[in-house]
Amino acid sequence: MGAFGDLINGFGVALTPQNLGWALLGVFLGTAVGVLPGIGPALTVALLLPVTYDLEPISAFIMFAGIYYGGMYGGSTTSILLNTPGESASIITALEGNQMAKRGRGAAALATAAIGSFVAGTIGTIGLTLIAPIMVEVALNFGEAEYLALIVLAFSTITALLGGSLARGFLALFLGLALGLVGIDEMTGQARFTFGIPQLRNGIDVVTVAVGLFAVGETLWIASRLRQDTDSVTPVSGSIWMTRDEWRRSWKPWLRGTALGFPIGSLPAGGAEIPTFLSYSLEKRLSAHPEEFGKGAIEGVAGPEAANNASAAGVLVPLLTLGLPTSATAAILLVAFQRYGLQPGAQLFDSDPNLVWGLIASLYIGNTMLLVLNLPLVGLWVRLLAIPRPLLYAGILVLAGLGTYTLNNSTVDVVVLYILGALGFVMRRFAIPVAPAVVAMILGPQAEQHFRRALQLSQGDYSTFVTRPLALSIFILAAISVVAPLAVKVVRRSR
Repeated sequence: MGAFGDLINGFGVALTPQNLGWALLGVFLGTAVGVLPGIGPALTVALLLPVTYDLEPISAFIMFAGIYYGGMYGGSTTSILLNTPGESASIITALEGNQMAKRGRGAAALATAAIGSFVAGTIGTIGLTLIAPIMVEVALNFGEAEYLALIVLAFSTITALLGGSLARGFLALFLGLALGLVGIDEMTGQARFTFGIPQLRNGIDVVTVAVGLFAVGETLWIASRLRQDTDSVTPVSGSIWMTRDEWRRSWKPWLRGTALGFPIGSLPAGGAEIPTFLSYSLEKRLSAHPEEFGKGAIEGVAGPEAANNASAAGVLVPLLTLGLPTSATAAILLVAFQRYGLQPGAQLFDSDPNLVWGLIASLYIGNTMLLVLNLPLVGLWVRLLAIPRPLLYAGILVLAGLGTYTLNNSTVDVVVLYILGALGFVMRRFAIPVAPAVVAMILGPQAEQHFRRALQLSQGDYSTFVTRPLALSIFILAAISVVAPLAVKVVRRSR
């Protein structure tokens, strides 16, 4: 049976009444928060992390699957009706979708985004089901040097791909590494960067860092630009169903977007931005109506939205099989795993298959729930967009503070949260990417442990990191991911 049998067992876990309820709640909450202006999937998941504190791990991650896809759907709604993309991957959706809404076809834009998300998410999850066991077999051959190389690859790819420059990316990376060093050194027992505060001896909770930098920092940034935001909600009119011509123009872009999004999202250097822009460019070339692009072409919504959601499924491949986050949202999901003392990878597939395959099965269920639930509820999401912005952002800050306090019932955690929130605001102000800091904070302590263990096993021989072929290959990939963007810039300047 193999992966197919494991998936059937996963459906047995995910289809229990209790877990179906958590999946439905996750889809609803994810969409409700994701539809709010300027809030993308990463911020949605970070903001709702505290909601799952008291749940069993399987129920929590099934709920997270719903939050993940629900946040992506909510982001497309905001992009289309308010012209406010919550992340860079939704820029194209905002460009064409908002123009469709202004022409009175906002309902069709929302429909093609929802159905495209369902098609791409389902096909992407099938790909995850088939590829995950293969990746796990590869990961079983990893030793300490290989795991260190993988973490370095994660550092280099997410630093090189996110943000406007390598310098800003590495600044965020080193900030995250410093945050990860706070607490007691496990090997020497020495306190590091605690500043004499007893509550910091156990380190800064990864949830506090994620919510502070992402949720609080981003909320402060959006609120600071409130008076500069002149966009208004475009009303939805007419039937929510697409016309026959719109169906004909959408189904091929859905499939082409999926074919671009999933493979690129599965790569360590993947992400959602590249496939969405590639999909838009491809659809513009293949369209029988190229003159409509920039004025509300439905292909410009269908293809990129499918690519975005397929890449979201692809991102889960390196995350679940190698513990390698390749996007901001994946970094937040890794925080959730860490919160339960779990490390994604080959060992998790062996030690807790019910959790892994229940999570994968819930992706199919959550996708279906999104399609059935959200098209009839378009009116509700539009009304959410009418909430006064000051009340909305004040509520987010209060919710973040209450959720963080419940971690350890400590006011120190709340103070650290808002300090990190202010830091996140400054990072956003100067275009310093937040994701590398969160990834470095999570993976930095693990990199230190793998580095020390590798040296212990080799009796202090540093050549162990380059004499093992797999580790050397991964280190070379990490170097290429840093050097390649620099080389491209040099070539462009020379031309």
